[in-house]
Amino acid sequence: MLIVHVHVRVKPECVEAFEQATLDNARNSVREPGIARFDVVRQADDPTRFVLVEVYRNADAPAKHKETAHYAKWRDTVTPMMAEPRSSVKFANIFPDDAAW
Repeated sequence: MLIVHVHVRVKPECVEAFEQATLDNARNSVREPGIARFDVVRQADDPTRFVLVEVYRNADAPAKHKETAHYAKWRDTVTPMMAEPRSSVKFANIFPDDAAW
């Protein structure tokens, strides 16, 4: 398992549009066989900050995800909405074990 937290800060006037585009991407992403979870969360005290929690079943799944039409549409749609470039942090799974995802 590979867990990626993608941190995004959007322009205040783009929060709603970013959220809608990201939900569309997430709903399509969870249908990919290599994705175990794709969560979208917004910071409680700053609605311009989001974290995408992407849980991949194997090391090849992120690259396959980036080849999908829904990812390309999301990337192209939200890039101008961002107040700064997105960043990500990769994690290894500890608990629950991989079979429980």
